[in-house]
Amino acid sequence: MKIAVDAMGGDFAPEAIVEGVLMAAAELPENVAVVLIGKQSIMEELVQKYNTNAVTNIELVNADDVIDMSEHPTKALSQKPNSSIGVGFKLLKEGKVQAFCSAGNTGAMHVGALFSIKAIEGVLRPCIAGFVPQITGGYAVMLDIGANADCKPEMLAQFGEIGSIYAQCTFNIVKPRVALMNIGSEEQKGSLVAQAAHQLLKENNRIDFIGNMEGGDFFAGYADVIITDGFTGNAMFKLGESFYRMAAQRGISDEFLNKTNYESVGGSPILGVNGNVIIAHGISSPLAIKNMIGLAIRQVESDAYTKIAQALS
Repeated sequence: MKIAVDAMGGDFAPEAIVEGVLMAAAELPENVAVVLIGKQSIMEELVQKYNTNAVTNIELVNADDVIDMSEHPTKALSQKPNSSIGVGFKLLKEGKVQAFCSAGNTGAMHVGALFSIKAIEGVLRPCIAGFVPQITGGYAVMLDIGANADCKPEMLAQFGEIGSIYAQCTFNIVKPRVALMNIGSEEQKGSLVAQAAHQLLKENNRIDFIGNMEGGDFFAGYADVIITDGFTGNAMFKLGESFYRMAAQRGISDEFLNKTNYESVGGSPILGVNGNVIIAHGISSPLAIKNMIGLAIRQVESDAYTKIAQALS
């Protein structure tokens, strides 16, 4: 198994990325290698600097260009095919790596996935999934957390099915509980879109839809899959991540709050595409990159995207 990582993407790239890759490489199973993509001379210098354990399961692939965080995704990908993101998706499309991860331009990662490995047939809109820690243990899968700010009811209903399959495959939950984020638990509550989505989710006998949930149940272990549009999901997810920072600023250390730290999982998968694509925070630290690689390995092993494609065929 080969996991490709964009060495040049992120606010603290390439130093934080290379250091995180080396942290992960020191603990990887024998059958896993990391393919680091970026400017060859810079990567070689940093690997030599941080490679204190002399790990050998890292390959370097040169990419002369970098897509900056502020660049227009579609234009940048077309004008910079030899960027670290462009090369990463080329390797993924050709099957030379089994996953591609980056803390770089999120829009370029999303567009790159759609242009290269493409959306799974039948998927209305690929989405980004986040992992919400639960006080009962484990994580709930939340989708969408930013790819689709506006969603039609049919999209939300499909997120429920995609999220359910992902939770089954990746977290080994036999019958994931699916809930729709809303402003009340009653069936008739919420916007017209939410009410229509509720009916579609309710009619889908392939998922265990348990109804609406409110923001107060976000961490409560109420559901295994949380469905919402990308606008609401992104706002809620980032609010949840802020709890760790506030606790740390106040000198509070708590086992549960520590799990709201973005570093604890390290990344978010794009679901609904024909391959494994993980995006990470632009501010990613070495620890976040290390954990992102761990997430990528679990996702490859789960073969979730293939099972989503089979279910929607």
